[in-house]
Amino acid sequence: MPLDPQIQAMRDRRVEAAAPQLYTLSLAEARAADLAAIQAEAHDPEPVHEVADRVLPAAGRGIPVRVYRPSEARVLPTLLYFYGGGWTLGGLDTCDGICRTLANLAGVQVVSVGYRLAPEHRFPAAVEDCRDALRHIADHPADFGTESGTLAVGGDSAGGNLAAVTALLAREDRRSLAGQLLVYPNTDQMAVDGSMRENVDPWLFNHRSVSWYREHYLADQADATNPLASPLLAPDLAGLPPALVITAEYDPLRDQGEAYARRLAAAGVGVELTRYEGMVHGFFTMTGAVDAARHAVDQAAAALRGWFALETVPAPTAHQPESVA
Repeated sequence: MPLDPQIQAMRDRRVEAAAPQLYTLSLAEARAADLAAIQAEAHDPEPVHEVADRVLPAAGRGIPVRVYRPSEARVLPTLLYFYGGGWTLGGLDTCDGICRTLANLAGVQVVSVGYRLAPEHRFPAAVEDCRDALRHIADHPADFGTESGTLAVGGDSAGGNLAAVTALLAREDRRSLAGQLLVYPNTDQMAVDGSMRENVDPWLFNHRSVSWYREHYLADQADATNPLASPLLAPDLAGLPPALVITAEYDPLRDQGEAYARRLAAAGVGVELTRYEGMVHGFFTMTGAVDAARHAVDQAAAALRGWFALETVPAPTAHQPESVA
């Protein structure tokens, strides 16, 4: 189908404003522009019961996280969320809106992980941070008001890649996860498939965008074949947690995300795959501008409730003043 009318209008505004592609900017400019665009296209940040910034200890470094609790419940299942941005852009602020919404809709605690960015910290630094964050929370559940058996991972774009990779590493560590939320994930650094060739629109996320991020992330092109960079290349996907995979029709990452979903299913993993027609890469966080984004977030929240066997969502306390620690 053609571009969704709301996406088309957004593209038209970019053309009219001659908005530069992020890959034409300096790194600092791209990071600022990325945050501004995400905040402009999201709805006003939802209040949640409590938001706390913390730092997790790791070998020789600290890992910043932001914890969202939607209610006063003493123990809540937890989603570890990894933001998008091509491993190069993004941060706790860029995923703030989506984490608030998921916490409220699903009735779960969301912990966003501030992993290190490239090119200052190339692969596998981000992978190490996500793995270590999961290990720490799983090993200290009482410190986070959760239980080690009620953890899931998720993320969008590069964050979807890191969620898939973290699930692989959790299996290696023999840690049980309830699910994995993979929103238009990058799963193959070497992909030259149909969606990569088709999506060349200079006003949208395109094949050049993918290359720009990959060049920042990978110090050595040989790393592209490492399953911790390209989870689609993992030899065995059996025993992984159930997955919701969301893709967008007009996204160069569409085919590799769907290929990963098919491989998961072939390995006996429970998979729900949804392609959002007329959508582009990045739409998931556009909840203030694109109707389909809210539908996708509703779907993600429903998947979380299913994985955690939550029949009802605890009554939100968002009407109270938000507590920030």
